Amino acid sequence: MVTPGVACPQPGWPYSEPGDTSPAEKKTVIISRSLSSVSVVLTLYCGLVSGADTSRPNIVVILTDDQGYADISLNPHHPKEVATPHMDALARNGVSFTQAYTSGNVCSPTRAGLMLGRYQQRVGVYSAGDGGRGFDPSVPIFPSFLPDRYVSTAIGKWHLGLDADYPALKWHAMNRGFDECYKFMGRGGHDYFDLRSDSEGKFAHPIYRNKQRINDTGYLTDRLTEEAVAFIDRNKSRPFLLYLAYNAVHAPPQAPRETIERVRRRFPGLSEKRVTLMAMLKHLDDGIGSVVAKLRKEHLFENTLVFFLTDNGGSRAMSANNAPLRGFKGSLFEGGIRTPMIVSWPKKIGGGRSISTPVISLDILPTVLDAVGDRSVRSSPFDGKSLLPLLTDRVTAHHDTLYFSEGSRGEWAVRRGSWKLYAMNQQVQLFNLDDDPAEKVNVSARFPGQVKELQSAYDRWIAQMADPITGGSKRPQRKSAKKGRRKSP
Repeated sequence: MVTPGVACPQPGWPYSEPGDTSPAEKKTVIISRSLSSVSVVLTLYCGLVSGADTSRPNIVVILTDDQGYADISLNPHHPKEVATPHMDALARNGVSFTQAYTSGNVCSPTRAGLMLGRYQQRVGVYSAGDGGRGFDPSVPIFPSFLPDRYVSTAIGKWHLGLDADYPALKWHAMNRGFDECYKFMGRGGHDYFDLRSDSEGKFAHPIYRNKQRINDTGYLTDRLTEEAVAFIDRNKSRPFLLYLAYNAVHAPPQAPRETIERVRRRFPGLSEKRVTLMAMLKHLDDGIGSVVAKLRKEHLFENTLVFFLTDNGGSRAMSANNAPLRGFKGSLFEGGIRTPMIVSWPKKIGGGRSISTPVISLDILPTVLDAVGDRSVRSSPFDGKSLLPLLTDRVTAHHDTLYFSEGSRGEWAVRRGSWKLYAMNQQVQLFNLDDDPAEKVNVSARFPGQVKELQSAYDRWIAQMADPITGGSKRPQRKSAKKGRRKSP
């Protein structure tokens, strides 16, 4: 913090070199030069006192869990009970991507792709079973690519490997390049109130502070926020990576009673599960507001590159709303893989805009490396691409084609331009997303050429991918007629 009474000059304070001058003018020049020197000293002093390293941006990645596409009030299709003022404020200060995708349709595959900057299928992750088991720990992930000056933390849901080998913990974030953590390593969700490491049950997993299992108290969403704010406070004098992976609003449906009661009184017609989901969303939104407020308080927000997104579409089981899209979490229809993605970096990017160019969660790591000045990102083997050219209006085009696959289960999709080819059990459907974002009209019979072209593109892509970690084939397997076919969401 700057010492009271010392006003820090604005960067770039005007100063021009004079030519021949009179004695009076020379005196003015001497004073001007002296003041300029004082300005430089004060600027350096203010930087030292505030402790902030302004040469590189801080990085904050906020990943929510199973949040519905319309369970954010910046979406014009949101129902009346949805209010996310802090998420909306971040969008007003940043850029919203209206056609952003996650690389997976469930939790773990998306997290793997985000950490890799590559399609997670390259390391054998197609399903939550693959990703939850953990991929090759020798493969470098997000923090390993950052300059040594950065300090990093992973807070919240990990879901990239279990802790069955405790205390070795080969899948642990701190054995993958992170400097510290406050997280849980189990599959799926976590109980929001039972934060003891000796609890048992579907949603009971040890909480780790670094590599130590701990017992904690509180409401988990709020605790994750508190840990994130504390991390910023400890590391405000150096560039940092904050990976904040909330488990809200994933099951189980739990929220503080007083918050649930407030939602119920205001919206008496909602189902009990929807009421609880809105209460969980309230704590999630407040948490994001607290993180941004801390960045602002420490004068870090302007030079912090913030990403906000969710890990997949909203869950039908939790009464999420993905309007106007078709499908839910677990599907490769748009409702399973679209995310309300926001990027903010006020120092470099003009805010209050939206971009309709299709992007994907794989783009986050290459964007970060581009932002910190690592030019090798342009020649590195990432499938993601830096978003900075889009964000600074240098280009309008981005990915030519995006691919999605669940391997042998038989569901895959390809997005190219306005076209999307969706396949399930070797039955394909073609949609024009410009005309039909809800995927209601299958036009494959009218455009067989597009079907063939996108099918061929998928075949070439899947041939480059690894086999699933958990076994089986990476290619769809025809199911017998006895077993029937899965109904479309």
